[in-house]
Amino acid sequence: MAINYNLAKVYALSDNDPEFVMQIITLFVTEVPQDLKQIEMGIKTKEHKLAYAYAHKIKPTLDLLGLNMAYEEILQVEAWTKVEGKRKEITATFESILDQVEKAIKEIKKDFEL
Repeated sequence: MAINYNLAKVYALSDNDPEFVMQIITLFVTEVPQDLKQIEMGIKTKEHKLAYAYAHKIKPTLDLLGLNMAYEEILQVEAWTKVEGKRKEITATFESILDQVEKAIKEIKKDFEL
């Protein structure tokens, strides 16, 4: 049972096509962790544009997979990049996103035997 993610939007978008659903979750499991590393690098090095680009890239995926809190927090990361804030202002938010994504990936891998 999905606790850390929700595929309702994916199923609705795909008209319940299991192949499409697998493509989306495989994309999430393989690409989002790499994208999060880029955001983390952007935060650590104060490369706000790098952090923004990758935050913007994963935003729709977080929404699609029902990671609502992570989605709201990635919006905060985007806003932080636009004002070129200080690292300490966004670190806890980013750590929360990372934690939520890691839990979702672990659960998806188990649920879909990836």
